[in-house]
Amino acid sequence: MTGEPRAGHPLGADDDAGPVTARDAVNSMIEAGLLDQLMSQVDAGELALTGDGGFLPEMIKAVLERGLAVEQTAHLGYEKGDPAGRGTPNSRNGTSPKTVATEVGDVALDVPRDRSGTFEPRLVPKGSRRTGGLDEMIISLYAGGMTVRDIAHHLQRTIGTELSHDTISKITDSVLEEVKAWQSRPLEEIYPIVYLDALVIKVRDGHQVRNRSAHLAVGVDLDGVKHVLGIWVQAAEGAKFWAGVCAELRNRGVRDVLIVCCDGLSGFPEAIEATWPQSIVQTCTVHLLRAAMRFVSYADRKKVAAALRPIYTAPTDEIARTELDSFASSSLGKKYPAAVATWVNAWERFIPFLAFPPELRKIIYTTNAIESLNYQLRKIIKNRGHFPNDDAAIKLLWLAIRDIEDKRARARAKEKGLPANERKAPGRLVEGAVVQGWKQALGSLALAYPERINPYLT
Repeated sequence: MTGEPRAGHPLGADDDAGPVTARDAVNSMIEAGLLDQLMSQVDAGELALTGDGGFLPEMIKAVLERGLAVEQTAHLGYEKGDPAGRGTPNSRNGTSPKTVATEVGDVALDVPRDRSGTFEPRLVPKGSRRTGGLDEMIISLYAGGMTVRDIAHHLQRTIGTELSHDTISKITDSVLEEVKAWQSRPLEEIYPIVYLDALVIKVRDGHQVRNRSAHLAVGVDLDGVKHVLGIWVQAAEGAKFWAGVCAELRNRGVRDVLIVCCDGLSGFPEAIEATWPQSIVQTCTVHLLRAAMRFVSYADRKKVAAALRPIYTAPTDEIARTELDSFASSSLGKKYPAAVATWVNAWERFIPFLAFPPELRKIIYTTNAIESLNYQLRKIIKNRGHFPNDDAAIKLLWLAIRDIEDKRARARAKEKGLPANERKAPGRLVEGAVVQGWKQALGSLALAYPERINPYLT
């Protein structure tokens, strides 16, 4: 039933139509001609939307002060000016000035007080100097790679809000507890495939800035969904530290891993097998090719790459070995014996994936699943210069992963409903992405390791 609009209700809204949305409120203002009048004043230069004395800050001020007055009325139990309040033990006692930072600039508020001092506003809590939306904005800017100084300058330039570097640091530090909870969360009992890799970052150590390695682990669960299992920062990428990472994953519930894909770091396979003795350690073919190409002149790289291709595309390890011997005896192999030696030394860790069918080979022959993540993270951290400590590095990397996935999700949401051939938004980068061809790959793993994987499939 539609009746007369009640006080505070958008014009023409139905009392029985449920909650009023922001769009409903805006539409009612448009229909009433209020926005046309407002924009004509803005166009004439008589009114500013933002900045000191702007319409939006004044609107936020009016809304917050009205909300605070309603909270105080609920606390005291009577309306302002109501005779029922006479003789009560508590009453209104004026206001106190307070400035809060918002997404549209600083807003000066008059916060109501009571005589007994028991009024605790929830809309703008005591001690709070910012609205929640500004905190989220700062965290988003930080996740995008901006430094604390950059954020302070950006806020001052765009919305006229001045926040100290210490305040901004504390805002970004508010996610540390969430990061720690994420780092220590329980994991699945089995991940058929785990990718391990590291990227170099710069961290201040005393009066010097040193290179450190940020270690990342990405696991593929039984549904083929990729998850970032953790981030660890250490002085250098070493087998001993990776052994500690594997032990931590084990302590968080990972009882078994079928295949671990990693680079050719010395001692890496032994560190993995110390935690999961039955795991197959697969050296990344792309890393192996890069290592071999270091000894090849630029003029011969295309020829050498073509000559090496039959090795890692061979149907069996015996044929792959024959192809390697053929390359070693060729003119290119004799010209670059160090490239041949690179393959020979890594042979036992290179050939495991050749025992699997093509659908599984595509997934485990390279660590590109984690390399693409590292590429996105490098774009964010390259403007940082260096981090003040290890926790700051982990915090940014975690926020960056979350921010990247959020941006991609928003892009996909905009294209929802479009035909598949018209969608251009990228899929999930890592967190929550599903491995292509996983159903067939899982079937191959189940055939190869029935006693290890079947108990988890039922």
